[in-house]
Amino acid sequence: MPMAADEIAGLIKAGIPDATVEITDLAGDGDHYAAKVVSESFRGLARVRQHQKVYEALGGRMGGVLHALQLTTATP
Repeated sequence: MPMAADEIAGLIKAGIPDATVEITDLAGDGDHYAAKVVSESFRGLARVRQHQKVYEALGGRMGGVLHALQLTTATP
């Protein structure tokens, strides 16, 4: 069963408490999302590490229950 956008946002916010998260359903199927995550905790980190922090917050759901996530990260 696909994940709901609010569930994805909640997991990210739980793992990165200061994050602002915007989730967009790209295909209207509940399986393909885009996420924009903005967090001060990303400051000074390489883009790869920023993305890793988001994946860690998702707790291993990437590639399983969460099929596809187009990820954009930034600092405020």
